[in-house]
Amino acid sequence: MREGAPTGELTAPANSVPPGLAERVRAGERAALARALTLVESLPLEGASSGARVPPDLAPLLAGRVRAHVVGVTGAPGAGKSTLVGRLAVHLRERGRRVGVLAVDPSSPFSGGALLGDRVRMAVPVADPGLFVRSVASRGHQGGLALAVFRMVRVMAAAGMETVLVETVGAGQNDVGVLGVADTVVLVLNPATGDEIQALKAGIVEIGDVMVVNKADLPGADETYRAVTSALDIASSPDPGWRVPVVRVSALQDRGLDLLIEALERHRIHLSSGPAGLRRRRIQAEWELRAALLAAVERRLVAPLTASGRWAHLVDRLASGELSADEAAEAVLGSLNP
Repeated sequence: MREGAPTGELTAPANSVPPGLAERVRAGERAALARALTLVESLPLEGASSGARVPPDLAPLLAGRVRAHVVGVTGAPGAGKSTLVGRLAVHLRERGRRVGVLAVDPSSPFSGGALLGDRVRMAVPVADPGLFVRSVASRGHQGGLALAVFRMVRVMAAAGMETVLVETVGAGQNDVGVLGVADTVVLVLNPATGDEIQALKAGIVEIGDVMVVNKADLPGADETYRAVTSALDIASSPDPGWRVPVVRVSALQDRGLDLLIEALERHRIHLSSGPAGLRRRRIQAEWELRAALLAAVERRLVAPLTASGRWAHLVDRLASGELSADEAAEAVLGSLNP
């Protein structure tokens, strides 16, 4: 079910948290979940401009271990990620799992709102009470993930979602930020488009826990499958205890989804039964800490400079060529010890 404000409408002030919102989210109230997601998504923008921090009434939703299985779905643009995520969500629901979906979209450089609205293309049942789909703007963050994504995953898990699917923007080999939020990363490849060559390179392919050759009904799918399988046979794995499976799927024809779900479940069990799970949680903690730290730096450093007019002055000097970017950055840091 698609609920909540459109991603670009981040107008609710952080201090307008309805009483008892956290308790209502944990009780599974959909309206409360939609409201909480809108509030936590708006926090980074408000924090940068007004010094706002997480309101106490929201803080309980953002603490503790995330108990949901968080699955990140990434790959090049046009790989069919949205359709795949939609069909995957439906199949998980058929197995009785409560599913949350976060579709990370490219964002407008002006309003910050999402540009594509991938959730519109997922074709999921709109009346299913156990399925909640929400778009979120990437806001230009490296790897396509903003601090809001980490927070929104936590809120969905607090609301009782057993699986949270995070679909990333899709930025080729730079789209590695999903590793910081996902327990299991699904890398989606296109047949006969050269995507199999990525399996021979360092980069995003190294973070894939499950490889999916999507559009398996198209010519070239078998060749892509063989190329990726062969590449994985000779590649070194960051997790020696896990053999990365390659699954052929046709999301459009609804084929291969059960095999994909079985692979996801095997990886979930793998993480829960050995040291790999602890390593993944440490990676997630470090990425989330870095995202929170960058937001805090902007909140405490950039916001005062903006309010005083010094930020605009530095931007003007940089634009005119009077300063280099490194010199402007040093001037910003120097404001800490005037």
